[in-house]
Amino acid sequence: MAIIDKPSDYFNTVIYTGNAGTQSITGVGFSPDFIWGKNRSSVTHHALVDTVRGNTKYVKSSTNAAEATITNMVTAFGSDGFSLGADSDMNGSSANQVAWNWKAGTSFTNDASATGIGTIDSTGSVNTTSGFSIVSWTGTGSNGTIKHGLSTAPKWVICKRIDADDGWWTYINSIGAGGEIILNSTSAQGSNGGVLWNSTNPTSSVFSVGTNGGVNASSGTYIAYCFAEKQGYSKFGSYTGNGNADGTFVYLGFKPAFLMRKRTDSTGRWVMEDNKRDTYNVVEKAVAANINNAEGTGGYWDVDFTAQGFKVRNNDVEINASGGSYIYMAFAENPFVTSTGV
Repeated sequence: MAIIDKPSDYFNTVIYTGNAGTQSITGVGFSPDFIWGKNRSSVTHHALVDTVRGNTKYVKSSTNAAEATITNMVTAFGSDGFSLGADSDMNGSSANQVAWNWKAGTSFTNDASATGIGTIDSTGSVNTTSGFSIVSWTGTGSNGTIKHGLSTAPKWVICKRIDADDGWWTYINSIGAGGEIILNSTSAQGSNGGVLWNSTNPTSSVFSVGTNGGVNASSGTYIAYCFAEKQGYSKFGSYTGNGNADGTFVYLGFKPAFLMRKRTDSTGRWVMEDNKRDTYNVVEKAVAANINNAEGTGGYWDVDFTAQGFKVRNNDVEINASGGSYIYMAFAENPFVTSTGV
C-alpha cells in the first residue's frame, strides 16, 4: 500500500475570522470538494457543503433537518479554498471560525443496470488515492447496493437523507453492519443494522442499504461521505478507556491533524479536535459534531497528538471511562515514516 507523503494535499484545516460580509478563504492547498465548517465563537450549527450537491446546498450535522438552500454561505469553491457570504454559521462577525476540507475531485455517474456495479444508480465525486468519496442517490425502498467509487471498502459511511428531516445514520467498521450510530445524537450504538445496512459490510465497490427511510426510502434523496483507510493518511478504529488521566495511547502510524471521537457503549458527544486550533500539546479546543454549541476549552477532552498517534490526557467519561468503548476518525499531519524512509 502506497503511503501518502503529504496528507495536506487531500485534507486540511483552516481557521479564520468572520466578517459578516464577503471574503475569500485561502490556504487550503487544494480545491475542496467537501467543507465542514463551524462558528467557534457562537451557538450556531455546523455547516456541511460539497461539490456534488453544489455550493448553495448545505446540511447540518448538529440537527436532523433536511437540506437547506442558502446563497450567502459558501458562494464559490476556489483553487485554494472557498469564498463566503455573510451567513453567520461560517462567517459570523468577528467570530473565530474553523473549516475542515477534503478533496475528492473525480466525478462519476453509475447506471447500475448498465455497469453491473450495485443495484441503485448513483453519482458522486471520488479520490481513490486518499480514500474519500461523496455519493448521491435516490432511494428505492428495497434492499440494495450503491457504488462508492473507492478501490477499497470504506471504514466509515456517513449518510443523510436530504429531502426530509432524518438522522445522520453512520456505518462504522469497528461496530459492523449489524449496528449503527447517529452523528447528530449522543446515543450509544444501536442494533438496527439489518434495516440500515442490510446486515452487510461494504465491499471494495459498493455499500449496502436496507429499507430504513434514513438511508433508502422510495424516492428519497440522499448524500453519503465515504472514507477508506490509507496508510500514513487516515485511520478509523476503536479504543478502550482506562479511566485515568494518564490515558490510553492509540497508534495511528502518523501524527494526527484531525481527530473525532465518540463513546459507543454509552451516551457521549462527537468530539472534534485539530492541529490548527491547538498548535501544541495538550490539544483541548473542541467542538462536538452533534450540537451547535460554541467551542469548548475546559480540558474535558484533552489529548496529545504524538508522532505516531494520540494519547488521551483526561478521564472524562466521554473520552476515557474505565472499560468504556470509543470510536475514532483521524487524518494525518504527516506520516511517521514516509515512502522514502524519512
